[in-house]
Amino acid sequence: MPSLEAALSHGPVVLDGGLSNQLEAAGHDLSDALWTARLLRDDPSAIVDAHLSYYAAGASIVLTASYQASYPGFARHGITAAETTELLQRSVSLARQAQERYAGPERPLWIAASVGPYGASLADGSEYRGRYGLSAAELRDFHAPRLAALAEAGPDLFAVETIPDVDEAEVLVALAAELDVPVWLSYTVDGLSTRAGQPLADAFAVAAGVPQVIAAGVNCSAPGDVAAAVAVAAEVTGKPVVAYPNSGEVWDAAARRWTGQARLSADDVRSWLAAGVKLLGGCCRVGPAEIAELARACSAA
Repeated sequence: MPSLEAALSHGPVVLDGGLSNQLEAAGHDLSDALWTARLLRDDPSAIVDAHLSYYAAGASIVLTASYQASYPGFARHGITAAETTELLQRSVSLARQAQERYAGPERPLWIAASVGPYGASLADGSEYRGRYGLSAAELRDFHAPRLAALAEAGPDLFAVETIPDVDEAEVLVALAAELDVPVWLSYTVDGLSTRAGQPLADAFAVAAGVPQVIAAGVNCSAPGDVAAAVAVAAEVTGKPVVAYPNSGEVWDAAARRWTGQARLSADDVRSWLAAGVKLLGGCCRVGPAEIAELARACSAA
C-alpha cells in the first residue's frame, strides 16, 4: 500500500464523516460522558459497521473511535488502566476489520487514530473553549499514555483533531514527533482564530518544520470558516491541508443537542479543493450520503 504522503501528491484523499451521528442513526444512545468511546466496550461491532458505512461511501481514511477515550475519563467509569489500554488499541483493530473488507491494490485505505483534546474528556464542551488552566506538563501527562497505546496498535497516522488551543497543540505535536508517527494537526476555529482566541498564523506555526506533521488544517468548525483558515494553514506550514467541517449546525453543550440547519454544500467542497485542500471529509452531522457526494466531487477534481 502506498504511503498517505505519496497519495496526497496525486490528488485529494477523502476522509470519513461524523462517527457519532452514524452511530446514533443506527440507534445507539451516546448521551453519557464517554460518548462514542463507550461502544468500544459495550458494542464494538457497531463501530465496525459505522466504519464500513464510510468506506462504502467512498472514504479512503476512517478515524478511530478514540476521540473521547482517555485514562482519566475511563477511570471515572470504573475502567482500569489495563482495560483502557486494551480499549484504545481496540479502536484501531476495529477500524482495521473494516479496512480489510474494502482495501485492495486499486483502493488503498488508511486508518487515522483519533486524538481529541483534553476538553473532550470533560464532556462539557470545553474543547470549544480551550484554556483549561493546565500546564504543558499536565497536558503531557494526560496525552502521553493514550498516544503511546494508540501508536502500539499500529495506525497509519494520528489525527490530532478539534484542538482549540495552541498550548495543547504544541504538546501533542511534540509527542507525535517523539513517537515518530505521522500526524495531521487540525484546529477547531472561529474565523481566523482558534477557539481559545489565538491567531491562526501562530497556531499553524506549531506544525511548520516538524517532519512528522504531514498535514494541517481545521475540523469541527462551521463550513463558512474553512476557506480563510485553510489559506492560512497552507501559507504558514507549506504542507497539505486537511479540512473536515461540521454540517453547519451548532452544538448546544448545555442541552447536549444540535441546533440550526445544515449548510455544507457542493459549492463549498469545490472551492476548498480549488484552494488546495488535499484531505477532505466531514465532522459532526456529516454522514455517508454527504461523504459519497464529496467523494464524487474529489474524483471529478
